Amino acid sequence: MNPYFPYTLDTAQTPTFGLIVLSVDETLEDDFRRLIPQHTARLHITRIPSGAELTPETIAQMANDLPAAAALLPKEARFDAIAYACTSGTALIGADRVTELIKANATAAAVTTPLTAALSAIHHLGLKRVGIVSPYITSVAAPIRAAFEATGIEVPATLSFGEEVEARVARISGQSIIEAATELTQRAEVDGIFLSCTNLRTLGVIDALEAKLGVPVLSSNQCLAWHMARLSGLEGKLTTVGRILSQTR
Repeated sequence: MNPYFPYTLDTAQTPTFGLIVLSVDETLEDDFRRLIPQHTARLHITRIPSGAELTPETIAQMANDLPAAAALLPKEARFDAIAYACTSGTALIGADRVTELIKANATAAAVTTPLTAALSAIHHLGLKRVGIVSPYITSVAAPIRAAFEATGIEVPATLSFGEEVEARVARISGQSIIEAATELTQRAEVDGIFLSCTNLRTLGVIDALEAKLGVPVLSSNQCLAWHMARLSGLEGKLTTVGRILSQTR
């Protein structure tokens, strides 16, 4: 006689997302809890070692650590999308290389990044001239601008806080972000703004900025959630923040 109680396996599946988040990031997980309504998707998170300061050297090391971080995601899960959640890291490592490293160590139907997602969102909205606000130093910011321009997007102006220390990036005030984006639109004519960096706390200012400036305002985390939803068939079910999400409802 079998001493164990019989059971069945649940085959019902909701979309499953994987996030590879920088060890120093204090913002992205809260943003995803806000953007993705509870029970809409299953979310598995792993962390990747990252330096207290964001420099080309610490980003290059993340390319070496990415396979191990991806391998820590549940082996039996079949992910609709996995994201490497670093905008500047993607620009320096390369989106194709990121995809290769993740798919070699986890089962994913699709791989995305904040940079990939932002470019997709910009083209989805038909934007041509996009200004970029970021916390980065020049050597980290420049490859993001180059990645935009490589896809035919004009970047008439950028503005950076010049901050290397990630703990300070996560604490840059919403008012400072609003002032920077406003200043950028005074320096150049743009039809959209991108707020770059997953650790920058942007969700709380996007709607106010769009109302003030009259152009779409995109952010790394907002675009990433939108793109993962789009890849998995969840588009239109996210919590609306900004024009890119409101247009998909």
